[in-house]
Formats: sequence, structure tokens, C-alpha cells
Amino acid sequence: MIVCVCKSVSDRTIRASIAEGMDTFDELQFELGVATCCGKCEASVRDVMAQSGVCESQCGVTHVVRSTVVPQVVPLTFYERKAA
Repeated sequence: MIVCVCKSVSDRTIRASIAEGMDTFDELQFELGVATCCGKCEASVRDVMAQSGVCESQCGVTHVVRSTVVPQVVPLTFYERKAA
């Protein structure tokens, strides 16, 4: 999945960079260019870092909260179309 649209950086690229030894947000930002244009991807990059097991003190994320999505049941009404 593309995390940084401005620089076309995917979560796989971020994880590969972490596996190669980049372990701070600043390093990822410098090397990959994430969060340098619009900045909207910063939270997502930090989330990928936390999921990858990077130390919380280095990425600034204390914990990752996963919310469960409860599907809502919406009643559907079908109307018969009549010719004029």
C-alpha cells in the first residue's frame, strides 16, 4: 500500500528500509523523502514503524491502537418503477 503519495513510498519500502537498519523517523524522512512535501503521511509512516517493531522512543509512537470496525446494518428499501 502506498503510504506517501507525494514520493510514491509504500509500506513495503519502509519495512525494507527498517530491516536494512534505518530505525528513526528522521532517517526514513531523509532517505525516502516521506513527510517532506505535504506531511499528511507522517502518522502512517510512524504507524508502519511501530508495526515493524521499531523502538517507541525512536519513532515517537507509544502504542498502536487497533479499533474494531463494527458493520452497521442498513435497511434497504426497493421501489418498483412504474411506467408513465
